Amino acid sequence: MTEQKIPMTPAGYAKLRAELKQIKEVDRPENVRDIETALGHGDLRENAEYHAAKERQAQLDARMRYLESRLGLAQVIDPETVKEDKVTFGATVTMLDLENDQKVVYQIVGEDESDASNGKISLGAPIARAMLGKRVGDEVLVKLPKGDREYEVVRIEYKAIS
Repeated sequence: MTEQKIPMTPAGYAKLRAELKQIKEVDRPENVRDIETALGHGDLRENAEYHAAKERQAQLDARMRYLESRLGLAQVIDPETVKEDKVTFGATVTMLDLENDQKVVYQIVGEDESDASNGKISLGAPIARAMLGKRVGDEVLVKLPKGDREYEVVRIEYKAIS
């Protein structure tokens, strides 16, 4: 059984690689020094510094495994190379909210890159799933817990995502 690839932009991939490098080259060695220092303070049963450093070690190890797994399964897709007239991964989509006539812009990115406050939404987000496959002029019905929203796709672009 093959594991499913995880789509991400080059910027998202670079961000995860940088975080992994930071953990391996800075955070982890610093943590090892903290553990060694705490060991020098005596009785481990009552040594809060030691327990905190060991807990931090477990957190760093877990994050490192997560990042290595994500990077290993990454399918890097550069939006600038996508030649589509419909919404797919990497698209920057301008939509008109049919309820209030306001335009909204969303970039469809990987799960680890999403940042809704900056208009970057995960491929798995309800609005992204509703947009997939749509073309300019199509209406998009998004089912949300607080009610349905209707949009019209005004523009689809494929550009670098930073």
